[in-house]
Amino acid sequence: MADGPFSRGVVAAPHQQAAEAGRLILAEGGNAIEAMIAAAATIAAVYPHMTHVGGDGFWLIRQPNGRVHGIEACGFAGERATLRAYLDKGHYEMPTRGPLAALTVPGAIGGWRLANAMAKASGGTLPRTVMMEPAIKAAREGYVVSRSQARLTLDKLYELKDCPGFAETFLMDGKPPAEGAIMKQAALADTLEHLARNGFQDTYRGDVSRELAKDLEEMGSPVTRADLQAYYAVERAPLQLAHSLGSVYNMPPPTQGIASLMILGIVDRLEAMHGSVRPDTPAFVHRIVEATKRAFLVRDRFVTDFDRLNGDPQAFLTERALQAEAQAVDMGRALPWPQRGAAGDTIWMGAADSEGRVVSYIQSIYWEFGSGCVSRSTGFLMQNRGASFALDPKALNPLEPGRRPFHTLNPALAELRDGRTFAYGTMGGEGQPQTQAQVFERHVRHGASLEEALDAPRWLLGRTWGSSVTGLRFEDRFDDRLIAELSRMDHQAETIPEAYSDTMGHAGGVTLHADRSLSGAHDPRADGGAAGL
Repeated sequence: MADGPFSRGVVAAPHQQAAEAGRLILAEGGNAIEAMIAAAATIAAVYPHMTHVGGDGFWLIRQPNGRVHGIEACGFAGERATLRAYLDKGHYEMPTRGPLAALTVPGAIGGWRLANAMAKASGGTLPRTVMMEPAIKAAREGYVVSRSQARLTLDKLYELKDCPGFAETFLMDGKPPAEGAIMKQAALADTLEHLARNGFQDTYRGDVSRELAKDLEEMGSPVTRADLQAYYAVERAPLQLAHSLGSVYNMPPPTQGIASLMILGIVDRLEAMHGSVRPDTPAFVHRIVEATKRAFLVRDRFVTDFDRLNGDPQAFLTERALQAEAQAVDMGRALPWPQRGAAGDTIWMGAADSEGRVVSYIQSIYWEFGSGCVSRSTGFLMQNRGASFALDPKALNPLEPGRRPFHTLNPALAELRDGRTFAYGTMGGEGQPQTQAQVFERHVRHGASLEEALDAPRWLLGRTWGSSVTGLRFEDRFDDRLIAELSRMDHQAETIPEAYSDTMGHAGGVTLHADRSLSGAHDPRADGGAAGL
């Protein structure tokens, strides 16, 4: 789960094979960005239920000169994804599975291309063929089916079995694979090999684009070849929070990065106003939960496609704005909370090297197995991120061609006053900002080791992963007295019968220390860890 210190580089990932792919790239002389590209490709080959090349990605990259770059690699709705088209087909809510759920351009590989350009601009020399080799090998020769893939294939089989390409790709003899079975993704291996030789841009403007577009049209997806050809990942200036412990960065809309930063900013000001409290006391939980509610209220009325924003997201992170939010928190009583939640299947990975590069990366297909639709020619498992659109022209995020959907994805990175640079993040949809805050507060403010902070029991506010619960859920390692005290404060608190629940996300982190040593860790709730040199 945790390892270090390392002297050359480190990669943390929710699957050990992805972390090892990154380590191999570091051993070849690659830098942290190149290691992350290798890990991003490999995770799609070995953890396909959680992420794939048919999804999106967001990057935070700290370069050796100290500058932090953001990459938005999320696709927009296809040209045939119109309100009228969906309503005419009898849909009054967005489909979550099948071809009509596969309605956005897959942006992740466009992000790999832009990240690779940044790697080369700062001295990277590894060719794509080397970076793609671990993923190609895993997809072609086979990978071991994880416990979570076996369980989720069985749990979601009714929704997925009839999606084009799903059964032949992710079932064995028509049945869900058993944990420990060996599965292959031959079409994906061929595609990755082609991209390694011809360039990542081929996904959008080459042979892969042609074959992917053909398959999407045949299955009935609204995404066309023209949509693929029009797509580019873009660099975005990260949002920045001035925190008492340093500077914290996250991605702007359409991600919920603004919520993650607001939670930390509000809690920081509550600490200043009311004094510090020990972790895992009622006051500690209450502060983070109430800050989460304040942040989510802003998120839900503001976050949309970056090009359609009504205002500057950085304005919500000013001292004045955060102080007002902190003052609105009742320290003795919970704000009522019947709010809508968002499910999601995602992975977070981090990498750092001794030259000063630190990467926080998140890649997602939204729900487990995304839309369930697989391009037979290319092996792309298509995301269902477009399910977050609304079939209402008056909504904040209405469906329309060319529009980017709302994203729960948000990678985080902190430059701390003690000289550390800490990249961290998690999967978990609505839970991502909450888990980020719990890890940050325990590790950075209260000094728990990263391994301890990731292992510690967690809570989650709101609905996620298909649950109808709108209150607070706690892993069963919390003291019953804490739950009782929070209930007396009007929190709808309950314990779930799991000590380490996937519901609480798969978190991780990597750290570049002031002495240029490196360390990393990943969540015991996942199947990964950290690897380095």
